[in-house]
Amino acid sequence: AFWIPGDYDTNEYLYTHSRLSAVDNTQQVKGSGEIAVRNAPDAQAVATPLMLKADNGLYVNIHEAAQVNYPAMQLHVDRASHRLTARLVPDAVGKKAFLHAPSRTPWRTIIVSDKATDILASRLILNLNEPSKIADTGWIKPMKFVGVWWEMQIGKSDWKYAESADTLDAQGRLIPTGRHGANTANVKRYIDFAAKHGIQGVLVEGWNTGWEDWFGNWKENVFDFVTPYPDFNIQEINDYAKSKNVQMLMHNETSGSATNYEQHFDAAYDLMNKYGYPAVKTGYVGRIIPRGEHHDGQWMSNHYVRVAEMAAKHHVAVDMHESVRPTGLSRTYPNWVAGEAGRGNEYNAFSTGSPPEHETIMPFTRFMGGPMDYTPGIFKLQNFEPTGKRSVRTTLAKQLALYVVLYSPLQMAADLPENYEAHPDAFQFIEDVPVNWDDTRIVAAEPGDYLTTVRRAKGLDEWYLGSITDENARQQPVKLDFLTPGRRYIATIYADGADADWQKNPMSYQITRQVVTSKSTLTLRLAAGGGAAVSFKVIAPK
Repeated sequence: AFWIPGDYDTNEYLYTHSRLSAVDNTQQVKGSGEIAVRNAPDAQAVATPLMLKADNGLYVNIHEAAQVNYPAMQLHVDRASHRLTARLVPDAVGKKAFLHAPSRTPWRTIIVSDKATDILASRLILNLNEPSKIADTGWIKPMKFVGVWWEMQIGKSDWKYAESADTLDAQGRLIPTGRHGANTANVKRYIDFAAKHGIQGVLVEGWNTGWEDWFGNWKENVFDFVTPYPDFNIQEINDYAKSKNVQMLMHNETSGSATNYEQHFDAAYDLMNKYGYPAVKTGYVGRIIPRGEHHDGQWMSNHYVRVAEMAAKHHVAVDMHESVRPTGLSRTYPNWVAGEAGRGNEYNAFSTGSPPEHETIMPFTRFMGGPMDYTPGIFKLQNFEPTGKRSVRTTLAKQLALYVVLYSPLQMAADLPENYEAHPDAFQFIEDVPVNWDDTRIVAAEPGDYLTTVRRAKGLDEWYLGSITDENARQQPVKLDFLTPGRRYIATIYADGADADWQKNPMSYQITRQVVTSKSTLTLRLAAGGGAAVSFKVIAPK
């Protein structure tokens, strides 16, 4: 089994690979202090999606679909009988759910195959959801973006403007620390970078007042979602972005106070419409308000739907962080383009990080229910924060491969502009790779070991491949029979260097090009913790 603890408030644990008879989440929950809110009272509970592999080679994936007006399901493991029993995340008074008949409960999904690739190719969960409730979806635009975010995660700058809420001058104004990342000049630097490289959007976190005491106080009225800090000129920034043909992305952190967010819905989304924000990233870091409710309970599950509906009303796409794990609702609400609800790349910045196998497990677990804003594309993989002790446990080539392997219509180039500018040849893949696809093929897969995926760009005869491995180096053969017969393509291969290794030399990469057809075969050498990314573009006939 590949599992994380069944926690009422988070899905951001590392995965454990063990037999069902060995499931006990006690030590993992206690030892995961980097996760802000943890509540896992059942030591034998695991979250879904749960990925299983039997001794006879059969693959089984258990999850749910269309979780609406209902709490998330967890599974209690009877370690003696191996029996799995559904358990529901309770509400503030300990009840499972309040329903009014007639009502519907979520589908329980079990996907079974003797091939791991079939598990990933299944659309069962998505298709069990209701059709789109949005009649006109033409305004929903997938995009890549950069943002004022990673620099905060690594301690280069901060979300807050002042040291504390009561650090005031004689006129009662906040005294700036000088470390505030979301300032006009810095944001313009990201806009310039995005414009130069054809990146459509720029996200800015920490732009609005309230960050001085936003976390850990279980405080209801933290943000008003409309008031910028003094050094963030929202009109000037949006005018500048428009002059560069770049769109700004909104950030609405709630500090877990969903009630406060709902009270400010109209003002928050009117502001987005006023300045033309096409998408918003929401966040729920901290204990939930209404107090006693959980991130994955019935009340919050309904709240996330209300956010998607409010965003749709205002023609805004939404990317929800710290939300319940997805169950295919992006079919019903296509503007719910991405979410977090899993252990993303950020954990490499402020914690012990995630091992090289992590990204080979995630597609079989977290991604089964829908897209994730994983924030790939970190180029400076070591010595990026003050202590020098943290590292991103992949090679640079694997970071490129994640853009194909890990699906999201809203995809971030998460590193700092200067780190990309140091490797313009590698960054070319991030510039080129689409976020919208017409076809997906799972070439090779084994949970916890390796994964190779190819996708065809929307409306183009242009293919992109991502191949990743765990801590073991391996060679991955790939038949190119997905290419159109009779056409010649230039394959640009972004591969691990001969001496690449996620621990010893993660920055080593090499870029080669060769002419290929549908009859060709590539053999990709993947370093330990490494990967490869390939673009296939048609060679125009002379």
